[in-house]
Amino acid sequence: MSKLHIQTGILHNVPKDIRNILEKDPDLREIWNDLTSIARNEWICWVTIVKKEETHKDHLKRLQEDLKSGKKRPCCWPGCPHRNPKAKKYFK
Repeated sequence: MSKLHIQTGILHNVPKDIRNILEKDPDLREIWNDLTSIARNEWICWVTIVKKEETHKDHLKRLQEDLKSGKKRPCCWPGCPHRNPKAKKYFK
């Protein structure tokens, strides 16, 4: 069996929980792989930067819903603080 191809972000690798979702849903995986590496990076950071497990689960659910509805990036997100120095002020 061949390994499924899942694109990464420019700074972040795809974490296991996102990878599991993408492996199980070929339509979502196709959408994911068609995103730019910067957009994938934003989604990865947006899901993983939260502290509470409940928020993390909400972000995983919203990632799936938003991508399937055509959104390319997380809504209301200042950007990955690891990539964008101006966004760092929002994360302490």
